[in-house]
Amino acid sequence: MNSTDGDRLLHRMSTMERDQSFPDSEPRDAATIMLIDRAGPQPKVLLGRRHHGHKFMPGKFVFPGGRIEAHDRAMVAVSELHPDTQRKLLERVPNPSPELARGLALAAVREMAEETGLLLGVQANEPPQTPGEIWAEFATAKIMPDLGQLHFIARAITPPKRPKRFDTRFFTADATSIVHRIEGVVGPDSELVELVWAPVEEAARFDMPTITSVVLEELAARVAAGMSHDLPVPFYYMQDQQFHRDLL
Repeated sequence: MNSTDGDRLLHRMSTMERDQSFPDSEPRDAATIMLIDRAGPQPKVLLGRRHHGHKFMPGKFVFPGGRIEAHDRAMVAVSELHPDTQRKLLERVPNPSPELARGLALAAVREMAEETGLLLGVQANEPPQTPGEIWAEFATAKIMPDLGQLHFIARAITPPKRPKRFDTRFFTADATSIVHRIEGVVGPDSELVELVWAPVEEAARFDMPTITSVVLEELAARVAAGMSHDLPVPFYYMQDQQFHRDLL
């Protein structure tokens, strides 16, 4: 993505109407995965539509994701993060550590399982040791997360004085990393009421948060550039009521 495209995305985010009248809070570390299917002529991305009854982003199309949990760092994996990915994940964070980097990546994998029922990784011969909760499903299915499959695409911090604030890391993984599905996770009474595979170029037309559409463009640019781990990662944050886009 060239500087002109980057400026256009910054303008879109800076001029969006948003209510910043809430008490300020510290952003929470969070992670999400943009699953991409490149098997056909047009790359497709997986989006989930949030339940209309949710107070936070009701009915919006989003990438599955959420906050990092303490037990995420303890989950075993068949491979670790690419060194370039780990280095970029630890730039401009208060207390950088390899455990934080892998915890963010594993949080994205766990949230994908919790919200969609899709387990990402590789099939193992024996059940992996797990720290409990949703990770137990990985043991039952004999699946180990494969952090080397993940690419770090973007980072974005919610502006100050919003009702919820997150410091979100956006990863992507290929659809071929799906090795198991838990049935019944998505439905009319769930957090996500439906899943949609949409062409990347068309997905931004869906009803979605501005940052989701912006990161979709970053994903398309990364695919066009060859998906190398050493490509720069855009970092979006607000300062003095203006969004900035730095490269990690």
